[in-house]
Amino acid sequence: MRLKIVLSGERGSLSLPLQYNATVQGFIYGNLSGALASWLHDRGHAWGRRRFKLFTFSRLFGRRRRQEEGRIGFEGPVHFYLGAVEAEVLGSLAEHLLREPYVRLGKARCLVEEVAVEPEPQIDDGKPVLAKALSPITAYATLMAPDGRKKTYYYSPHEEEWGEAIVENIKRKARALGWTADPEEDLKGAVVRPYRVKSADQKILRFKGTVVKGWMGLYELRMPRPYLQLAYDAGLGAKNSQGLGMLRVINWTSQEDKRIA
Repeated sequence: MRLKIVLSGERGSLSLPLQYNATVQGFIYGNLSGALASWLHDRGHAWGRRRFKLFTFSRLFGRRRRQEEGRIGFEGPVHFYLGAVEAEVLGSLAEHLLREPYVRLGKARCLVEEVAVEPEPQIDDGKPVLAKALSPITAYATLMAPDGRKKTYYYSPHEEEWGEAIVENIKRKARALGWTADPEEDLKGAVVRPYRVKSADQKILRFKGTVVKGWMGLYELRMPRPYLQLAYDAGLGAKNSQGLGMLRVINWTSQEDKRIA
């Protein structure tokens, strides 16, 4: 399930940090009920030592212009999408935004133009899905350098390990949710691979001082429907609550989807 959120700057424009993912994440936490925000931020769903927030959000869409000193400007309204496994998260956010005519996106005071529930995509069990990244998808491994320090290696979608890491991530999310199904059995033969991904689709982000590498582009996914729905709601790959891994399922009969593809 996901929401479309439309905001506009108080004076018709917005100025945000060029690396705005942490700003949007703060906006989400700041507009949830206090108890829910605390639980989601501090706990979430646990599997072993890993904790999953199981929400994700897209990049900001609107008329943009690069500004000086690491900032980006938007003219007119901007919108983004927020997906989550728990309807309670989306419900709490929507209720707060619809109650408050003005909210803060970072330091910017914004008018809430629209909060709408997005229609669910058509996902047929067992059939491949073509999906477009609405925010970069990341998959990585933590390696040990010769000097004993840990090093993060980010996979390319063109490496076999990229798809394998993403499928393993989906398994962990399912287990964190306490699914009674066996992800190991269910995801045998699962496919996550690039359909149309160019070198320009690689994006290097900085989230609270940490460099993260991810990929935009079009991808083919094949796995049982519940796991595809989980990837759609919570995000594909890692670091979803930092605004990574949001997908849009392509419907070739939709004029809008034809344009974005």
